[in-house]
Amino acid sequence: MVKSMTGYGRAEEKTAGGTITVEVRSVNNRYLDCSVRIPRLYLFAEEGLKSRVQDTISRGKVDVFVTLDSAGAEQVKVTVNQPAADAYYAALKGLASSYGLEERDITVSLLSRFPEVLVAEKVEEDTEETARAICAVLDQALTDFDQMRTREGERLREDILTRAAAIEDMVGQVEARSPQTVAEYRAKLEARMQEVLSNTQLDPARILTEAAIFADKVAVDEETVRLRSHIGQLRELLSRGGPVGRKLDFLIQEFNREANTIGSKCSDLDIARQVVDIKAEIEKIREQVQNIE
Repeated sequence: MVKSMTGYGRAEEKTAGGTITVEVRSVNNRYLDCSVRIPRLYLFAEEGLKSRVQDTISRGKVDVFVTLDSAGAEQVKVTVNQPAADAYYAALKGLASSYGLEERDITVSLLSRFPEVLVAEKVEEDTEETARAICAVLDQALTDFDQMRTREGERLREDILTRAAAIEDMVGQVEARSPQTVAEYRAKLEARMQEVLSNTQLDPARILTEAAIFADKVAVDEETVRLRSHIGQLRELLSRGGPVGRKLDFLIQEFNREANTIGSKCSDLDIARQVVDIKAEIEKIREQVQNIE
């Protein structure tokens, strides 16, 4: 299955620690270039995220955005600072004794209002568990991302195959026209020699030799055969699927090479027009191939 290098995926999951949101975006790139943007407090999960991306994607510039909303979900532990409470209590008792007050006015509520008596601390986070939770959400986002790439890849495959069929049809027209160019050249050659030599009898063997030399120079059989072979390879790669973008890119260069050779060999106007159309289709295929993983 052919996949596009461009895509987008998103996933969100609520956990005991808050809400985790992961977004994955990618654009074309020659190699895999993965960038993870995650809050500094959770950098411990970065390598695990990159590893998962590498297992799923082989080519493209991939950006992973991780946001964690822990509002209202933070676990807080409240402890009593016993030495501070004892000191405040002793000080209050001293005041009561000095001023003839009753100690019953010294209450828990009163003590709790003094600084540092009650200490609130955030419960230490389990980094391994948090990393697993973030990676699990990334897996969901990658599934969504992969589905989009697959849909786009199928459209690219269909378009490329349609253009390859058009090229194949035009190659057939070049093959049909090519022998006629030799026959037409032979007729022109004979007419010119008749005109130059007027009353002199022409040697048919010489005309055949000249025509054979010309035919050898303008023969495009080898090029059209190779071009058809390349079209076959193109179809085979697209049916095989997987990360075939680089191979397709190299193959399209061979398409261009054969088309250019045909164009340079033939001076026939009809063939020249076909070559221009073939090269136009090859260029459109090349543009599409740049989007394939």
